[in-house]
Amino acid sequence: MVDLHCHILSGMDDGAKSFEESLAMAEMAIADGITHVVATPHSSPEFRFDYAKVQREAEKLQAALGNKLILATGCDFHLSPENISALKKARSPFCIHQKDYLLVEFNEFAIPPAMDQKLYEIQLAGIRPVITHPERNAILRAQPERLEKWIRNGCYGQVTGGSLTGGFGSNIEAASRNWIAQGLVHFIASDAHNTTTRPHKLLAAYRVVQQEFGKEKAEALFVKNPLAAFEGRGLPHIPEVSGPPPKKKRFLFF
Repeated sequence: MVDLHCHILSGMDDGAKSFEESLAMAEMAIADGITHVVATPHSSPEFRFDYAKVQREAEKLQAALGNKLILATGCDFHLSPENISALKKARSPFCIHQKDYLLVEFNEFAIPPAMDQKLYEIQLAGIRPVITHPERNAILRAQPERLEKWIRNGCYGQVTGGSLTGGFGSNIEAASRNWIAQGLVHFIASDAHNTTTRPHKLLAAYRVVQQEFGKEKAEALFVKNPLAAFEGRGLPHIPEVSGPPPKKKRFLFF
């Protein structure tokens, strides 16, 4: 499996707290069947993204792991005016494996309509936005039509593996499954932060998708599509977007 989103590098954000924890997360990923990992530290008002520092830490971790795991870098990109300005100056530090896919994270308290235009501007610059863990954003769960609009307009969706296994609650689990069924999800990633509460594992989520949607879908979301993004290629699996299932009519009898 190929994991496009995790916080494995130490000293960058709220992920790994030490190099030893980074190594432990990597070993956990390897044992779970993950072959490629993209370290994606936050770039947000809370956490400053220092590309040179990210690269140094990634190289150090790769040297310790040898050929057991292929490591690349990217960014958990908070869609803010400051970040967008930095992206316009130099996009590659923020993108997955310095190609053209960008993990985009939205505020959990407000997503103004202007964000539609910002996503469009990012696409005009030749960048492919990947909406990260929309199922964990209460605004998007309440307004799923916004996510559907972005996907129809060329963005991609990435769900967290733990969401599919109930790690974030039943509502988030249900949204994840529904959005896979509706063709709004292109990748499943770990968004791992540690070895305990946010572990570096994907296999359990793979099995959920395989059981509910079939092996072909599981391979697409965990292996083929993520590998294509890792290498900067077009996705081999673009699901057809369908709207939510129609609500059942309620009949009142008097």
